[in-house]
Amino acid sequence: MADLIVPTKTGDSDGNVLSITPESAGWEYIGFDVYSLKKGQKLKKNTENQEVCIVILTGKSNVSTKEEKWENIGQRMDIFEKIPPYSVYVSNDDHYEVEAVTDLEIAVCAAPGKGTYPARLIPPQDVDVEHRGAGNIARKVHNILPEQKPADSLLVVEVFTPEGNWSSYPPHKHDQDNLPHESYLEETYYHKVNPGHGFAIQRVYTDDQSLDETMIIKDGDAVLVPKGYHPVSAPPGYKVYYLNVMAGPVRTWKFNNSKDHEWIMEEKLALK
Repeated sequence: MADLIVPTKTGDSDGNVLSITPESAGWEYIGFDVYSLKKGQKLKKNTENQEVCIVILTGKSNVSTKEEKWENIGQRMDIFEKIPPYSVYVSNDDHYEVEAVTDLEIAVCAAPGKGTYPARLIPPQDVDVEHRGAGNIARKVHNILPEQKPADSLLVVEVFTPEGNWSSYPPHKHDQDNLPHESYLEETYYHKVNPGHGFAIQRVYTDDQSLDETMIIKDGDAVLVPKGYHPVSAPPGYKVYYLNVMAGPVRTWKFNNSKDHEWIMEEKLALK
């Protein structure tokens, strides 16, 4: 059985409650951390050879880098307000300092950087909001750092799935370095469930079923997607959020739907 779930843990002295490294995941590109900071607490890290995207999940903060500083950024106090977040992009060979103006939860998404782009704020008005799918595969998407926006490796998006709906559906994959038909992208899912005692279901599987895991996901769990299809289900009564991070050798999202299930999208859109 593959060990694809990384649960939230008790915070360490830095406030880290979840950590994924390329070494712990057994892959090459993505690092992902979640920090829960109390009001007044500070976090300072060097980016070294990684570019990072700091997503302010909830709360308000001051964020600074070598050359930039943004004060009192952040507006949603609950993820399920469903408004786009503030985020900060920081290049490699830089550092960032985060100070919690209120109690704060942030995600730090990391992948190899080349130093191409300077640090910048990604305010909510720069986040494209997309309503994807239809019927019971409809979901709301916030494109925080899509491929149309500058970065060296990172792709970052968050998704809200209504209760009773499916997401990342029809099942799709991006595990072949075979452009222009498909890109190789590692991926993490960081899940939140509302109400918090609920659960989501996620399946990660390949065509040959050499990998085939169906998982019960709790609030605060992260899921590793090293390859294969990876649909998500929100049970009736529970709304599901996830933050996606993707990275690979080429920064483009070219995916293929499961041939068994791609007909579902056409049928749902025809009813829209």
